[in-house]
Amino acid sequence: MSLSDTRSPSHTSVKPLPERELVALFALMMSLTALSMDAMLPAFPFIAESLAIVDYQKTQWIVSAMILGMVFGEIFFGPLSDAIGRKKSILFGIVVYIVGSVVALMASSIEMFLLGRMIQGFGVAGPKIASRALIRDMYKGAAMARIMSFVMMVFILVPLLAPSVGQLVLQVADWRWIFGLLMMQATIAGVWLLLRQPETLAKENRIPLNRKRLMADVRIILARRDVMAFTVLLGCIFAGLMLHISTAQSLFQDVYQTGDRFPLFFAMLAIGSSIINFSNGKIVLRVGMLRCVIGALAVLLSSSFLLLLATWYFDGVPPFVLFMGLGMVMFSCFGMVFGNVNAMAMEPLGNMAGLGASLISSLSSFLAIILSTLVGQFYHFTVTPLASGFVIFSIVALLMLKYGHQYSLRQTDE
Repeated sequence: MSLSDTRSPSHTSVKPLPERELVALFALMMSLTALSMDAMLPAFPFIAESLAIVDYQKTQWIVSAMILGMVFGEIFFGPLSDAIGRKKSILFGIVVYIVGSVVALMASSIEMFLLGRMIQGFGVAGPKIASRALIRDMYKGAAMARIMSFVMMVFILVPLLAPSVGQLVLQVADWRWIFGLLMMQATIAGVWLLLRQPETLAKENRIPLNRKRLMADVRIILARRDVMAFTVLLGCIFAGLMLHISTAQSLFQDVYQTGDRFPLFFAMLAIGSSIINFSNGKIVLRVGMLRCVIGALAVLLSSSFLLLLATWYFDGVPPFVLFMGLGMVMFSCFGMVFGNVNAMAMEPLGNMAGLGASLISSLSSFLAIILSTLVGQFYHFTVTPLASGFVIFSIVALLMLKYGHQYSLRQTDE
């Protein structure tokens, strides 16, 4: 059976692009999110100097501001893509993203720069949310899993390479040119989509925007305690990732003096997560989602607690080899948690899955901003806040997993 035979029956008139072109296009669009965050990391000191940022902790807002924009963008673009179509939503998001990039590029103050980052985050939510819906329109079952696995394979590689991209730009140009590179990528993706990819959501299948209906569905989703527990779990783990991204440049270059090798060591920490993410499908079939998440969170808590003990013993800065070893173990757990918990959160939502995905993503991101920013304020050139944050986030995540699972069982029994 060919891939074209496994398209969703509602859209059999839409002829998909050749597989390699489809994967390349959507990997290019969806990687904008990770590249917009991680390519900026090597530029933090230069941005701080250019915009007269005296307090280093304020550079953490460079990541937080973009995620905050995504929080509102994810809520907006989910229903919008159901109402006006996937293609228009993606193109609208790309235009907004480019506008935000121009604002950040031209900024002469930290306030204007952060506004640009928020607009960037709002816009990038369009390709992020609507691209997945577009692929879901065209494919189902094994074919959809096949396409998404190829897209995610490229998507996962981006955080490994993004700091190197930023570092390369800084070798030859000012930090503002990083935004020029991002705008170029967004423009290429938008033009490519416009010229080659047809709309996949037929007009008769579109759902008009209706505030009362949306609010009623939101209340139903928020009333599901298991869904909210899993959302808090995702927010805690995402908070750990944001805390790491926000402090990584300073930890590697200021504390451990890695210099231009920072992108290499940053990538090494992410390798474990990539490997586990690729293996997750086979492991889940053998032991189930719940056991996978319990195991991953237990390993995350144990390794982060060991790192915390090491920070206490070595006055906040454990040996670099020990930091890297425990860090690789910690971050390898991410690939097992995010995919499985997202699936567990989506399972009870049925035909509200589209809105549910937007709501879960935005709420978990908002919680992550609050937690990572709160813990990040304690950062003063030691590993202690990072290790402490991960210990706290892991404990809360395990409690939320237990509560959410028990609530799901009670709902099933009833």
